[in-house]
Amino acid sequence: GRGGRSSFSGDVVTVFGANGFVGRGIANRLGKNGSQTIFPYRGEHYKMLRLKVTGDLGQVLFCPMEIKDEDSIRRAVSHSNIVINLIGRGVETSNFSYEDVNITAPQTIARLCKEAGVKRLVHMSHINAREEPEKAFLPGGSRFLKTKFMGELAVRSEFPEATIFRPSDVYGQGDSFLNHYFSYWRKNMSKGMPLFGKGEMTVKQPIWMSDLVTGIMNSLYDPAAIGETYEAVGPDRLTQAALLTYMYGLTTRTKEAGTFNITELMMDPASMIRAFLIGNSPFGTVNTFHQYNLDRLERDSISDMSEGVYPDLSDLGVKLHTLEEKMPWEVAPWDLYSYFQYERPEEKPVAAPPVHVTMEQERKLNQKRGLGPIALVPGLM
Repeated sequence: GRGGRSSFSGDVVTVFGANGFVGRGIANRLGKNGSQTIFPYRGEHYKMLRLKVTGDLGQVLFCPMEIKDEDSIRRAVSHSNIVINLIGRGVETSNFSYEDVNITAPQTIARLCKEAGVKRLVHMSHINAREEPEKAFLPGGSRFLKTKFMGELAVRSEFPEATIFRPSDVYGQGDSFLNHYFSYWRKNMSKGMPLFGKGEMTVKQPIWMSDLVTGIMNSLYDPAAIGETYEAVGPDRLTQAALLTYMYGLTTRTKEAGTFNITELMMDPASMIRAFLIGNSPFGTVNTFHQYNLDRLERDSISDMSEGVYPDLSDLGVKLHTLEEKMPWEVAPWDLYSYFQYERPEEKPVAAPPVHVTMEQERKLNQKRGLGPIALVPGLM
């Protein structure tokens, strides 16, 4: 055909985790370019029905699947030439550990893809995935990040041609980043935001969801992406404190007005206990608590660090969008005065622009952080 949803591109694409945050964007783009899509799912099929409209009639197919049932995975990939694995969970459950989701499942999918003759495989990791992740307060660091790194090795061992993406925090409608930080459960009882080192020693580089999706889609048709690993980070690099101050400022919440305040996480045992209890709760881990647990606090407390050896999304032709371009729209639902009618446009508060961190400032922050717990004591540094 001429291209578009009512054509067929010639690609049959299986997307694991298509009903997730990033998966929904991928499903829409695949339908838009005329690919036939297969969406494996577990549990009730009703949660998948909204994806039916991403493609034309007969082009969107659903397939029941369990990650511990190899035959169901084999059926899901048997007719595909492209497979995208977006399965992920920031918390453990009684049925699936980090090892199950981040190592065993990706390795099984990669092995069965190789057996089925799949041409392209895309796997999702994390920007801070390391064999020995940086430690903030948990002994041994984040198990999530450690298993993500081991998952990369497992996928490479079974499918060396796989394309791996290492994204930072991904934000957008329905994410677990903005929803997490604007959640009642993330704040302490005084409505403060507890952050490690008050967020002043942690540097973040979040990426807009659509930019990540564009990078994934471009990689499917780029021969140079075969067997490559890409670091997917946004163009704005700033401290965690500056990032949250900007996000909350866009919703008319400021320290001066008494509606936003950053506190010290390590002096807030109640927040630690709450994260532990929520992380071990069998209910609401995704849609209510937005994947909140102690490991999430640990991951949030370390900086997004590039290894300096991998290409980034610009090498895939992605034009990255800045926080100032996209964040105001994304946080608009949380505006404290969203229903307030200003008499004049100039009365509407304007958030201060985000304050970026320079290389020299980041070097000093890393030196300070290297001092250990003494760096958290106010007034000593």
